[in-house]
Amino acid sequence: MNQTLRPVYMVLSPRSLDYARLAIATLLAQSADALHLHLITDSDDDRDELQRVVTEIAPPQQHRVSVFSEHDLDAAEEERLGRYPHLRALRHGHPCWRKITDPLLLTEPGAEMILLDPDLYFPNRFRFDPTPNGLLLMWQAPNCLLPPENVRAAMHAGIPLARHVDIGVAHWRLSPEMNELAWVDSFIETLADGKPLPRKMHIEAIVWAAIAEHGGGGYLDPARWVCWHRTQSKRVRIKLGAKGDAILASEPWNSLKCFHAGGEAKWWLPQIVAQGRASVDLADTPSAAPAPFVELTPAYYEREQSLKGLIGKLGYYKIFGGG
Repeated sequence: MNQTLRPVYMVLSPRSLDYARLAIATLLAQSADALHLHLITDSDDDRDELQRVVTEIAPPQQHRVSVFSEHDLDAAEEERLGRYPHLRALRHGHPCWRKITDPLLLTEPGAEMILLDPDLYFPNRFRFDPTPNGLLLMWQAPNCLLPPENVRAAMHAGIPLARHVDIGVAHWRLSPEMNELAWVDSFIETLADGKPLPRKMHIEAIVWAAIAEHGGGGYLDPARWVCWHRTQSKRVRIKLGAKGDAILASEPWNSLKCFHAGGEAKWWLPQIVAQGRASVDLADTPSAAPAPFVELTPAYYEREQSLKGLIGKLGYYKIFGGG
């Protein structure tokens, strides 16, 4: 009997394979859904390298994996984004921004898109949540919307942005007509504020935060879809000489569907998995229903920026790192 394959997209470079191999392998091994994984990379040589790695991983037979270079999708860009110059410019900016644009070139209109970062880990059997009309994102405590001048450009234009957004896992579904792309294109123009967008990966998060508030949806269950958070206690432990793998091993692996190993955690994760300290392989645990997005208001954002500036002047970031 033919199974419906859920479409999953990951934008990555072979340079990330030290941790991305783990993401790909555990995704395909642990998913109870049959998946069509689309790996999207830069050059044709990168495509061939990723295809070699997929062959080594040997995905279970219920899954399908396709690999594309940037050039492979150029004709689809012309066809689908030809009316949207700012989306097209976004595609040729920072490579991370192609997580927004390139799945649009491969999806069927109205179909779900499950978008993944390459620094994920799936320790247990799991299913992805249903994809609504709109957007689902992971939840994280800190606000990582940067740079401030672009965040303010959106806010000054009266465009709401969601707080707590983490883009390690996202579900996105557009209308069959894909009319939402005209709004996204216009927002990117607003975000640039008459200047070229700074080539920084964080721009992607601002775009997702705006799409969240505009299109609706919510946060994936943060007890099951967990993001690495460099809390104050973890910063102190690192400063006192604690090993990263020891800190990461304390995460609640037996209750997780997915762990987003952001920052330095992506380099520690393969080590503790190899040591058997994060390999659980339990049965799927249901998620709670998505919670509504929370807006990052201009007043809250400016208070947050003032506090970051103050503690920066006091030397906090020089001692504990981060920003």
